[in-house]
Amino acid sequence: MPTSKPIVYVVDDDPAMREALGSLIETVSLEVDSFASANAFLEQYSPGRPSCLVLDVRLPGLGGLDLQEMLAARNDPMPVLLITGHGDVAMAVRAIKMGAVDFIQKPFNDQVLLDKIQKSVDLHRRRMERHAISADIDERIKRLSAREADVMERVVVGKSNRTIAAELGLSPKTIEVHRAHVMEKMKATSLAELVRLHIATAARPEKRPESPAKTPAKSRERELVG
Repeated sequence: MPTSKPIVYVVDDDPAMREALGSLIETVSLEVDSFASANAFLEQYSPGRPSCLVLDVRLPGLGGLDLQEMLAARNDPMPVLLITGHGDVAMAVRAIKMGAVDFIQKPFNDQVLLDKIQKSVDLHRRRMERHAISADIDERIKRLSAREADVMERVVVGKSNRTIAAELGLSPKTIEVHRAHVMEKMKATSLAELVRLHIATAARPEKRPESPAKTPAKSRERELVG
């Protein structure tokens, strides 16, 4: 499980805004790392800590939406919180459809921004925890032989050893042995636990982390505020 100290990344080409944001965020004991451009951020960014990205939509060179799209393409689960000017609302809405968790307009209320940042960091922590659990389950599945995987697929839908044996052309005793190996390698202490582990993997498209850009906006909203 992720236990690293959280960090907030700020990307804004306005030095005064970067300084103001950094000072504000530090008042709630969060570490801040600020960048003047998207490229500067990408050169230094190293995933692995609970975090969020406070991102100005309008940036010189590689724009805010371009950076967000690049992170989404990498399946990076770090939440993106956009800062926009009055005329950029339509752009911010489009960014949310692409995967950003929220946006706030200038001039903004300090407490509102801090609340959104804290929720985003907490969201990232939950995403990292889920990813760690999923990765652990995937490692267990990789330990199964092809035959053991065949047996597991049948066990979790309630088929008996005798039925599985008939389907695979093996003896019930052999199925019993494979079944015991499945339980051991999956670290499941009961059939119910094995079913839960199987459901956890089956629910993930192609067993890969879902890109934030492909998550429906309403689902992201529930995830953030829930």
